[in-house]
Amino acid sequence: MSVPDYQSLMLPFLKILADGQVHSLGEIKDRLAKEFKLTEEERKELLPSGRQRTFDNRVSWARTYMKKALLLENTGRAKYRITSRGREVLTMEPVMIDVQFLTQFPEFVEFINPSKKESSSSVRQGESKKIDETPEETLEIGYQELRKNLKQDILEQVMMCSPAFFEKLVVDLLVAMGYGGSRSDAGQAIGRSGDEGIDGIIKEDKLGLDTIYIQAKRWNGSVGRPEIQKFAGSLIGQGAHKGVFITTSTFTDGALDYVDRIDRKIVLIDGERLADYMVEFDIGVNEYARYVVKRIDSDYFVED
Repeated sequence: MSVPDYQSLMLPFLKILADGQVHSLGEIKDRLAKEFKLTEEERKELLPSGRQRTFDNRVSWARTYMKKALLLENTGRAKYRITSRGREVLTMEPVMIDVQFLTQFPEFVEFINPSKKESSSSVRQGESKKIDETPEETLEIGYQELRKNLKQDILEQVMMCSPAFFEKLVVDLLVAMGYGGSRSDAGQAIGRSGDEGIDGIIKEDKLGLDTIYIQAKRWNGSVGRPEIQKFAGSLIGQGAHKGVFITTSTFTDGALDYVDRIDRKIVLIDGERLADYMVEFDIGVNEYARYVVKRIDSDYFVED
């Protein structure tokens, strides 16, 4: 059993309130989790942002939508009770309470379409396309899609760059990640050696307590075990223990397996991971827009 979508939670949520008593949100969550036979792992599953649990988010939106449709009401902090309209809905014995069902209530239509420029039918059609998504999930899915497209664009740009520029890019990234000492130190180190399978050497920290050997390849095909073996051999020849192999493509399973079994610490960074790091550390990208999502501060409303 996976975490149910927020629309599937609405009717069971309302039925919990059918006794007319006040119920806490925590109690409602526990009862819903039990009804849907969710495991502890499923209850702890996080949204893509990692900032909120998926189940909690969906229960909260089930509550919000029914509250806006006046099917339930607040009686205190995170405490809820069914309304007369909510009781009427239950007497109708609906198979499911979803967005389409709630559009019969003008208060709900006003909530999801405050401009009043669209009819209830058009609202229903628009909502049906995202039936399983809460607003946060819709936002995060859109964000992930934008990030995915950005990463693809980054790799395309990197593949069009010269080898010298790619070396500079690697330096900029490693320095942004905290390696290489100063920018000038890093710049002098990398690219000084093209021999013995090593493209550069960079400090692990600003004090230079250890060094990291670098191999950077702008490839289209997958990097296999033989290339990693050559790099590992170069490390042994230099008496080094740490290396980073960066490529714009991918690594074969054999290459990945090999680095797990050798005593040298070699980190493999493929094209997707490289693009991820470039986005995270703002290398070759800049901020286009920022959306701040705020939530109620419950502690503010606590009266002494």
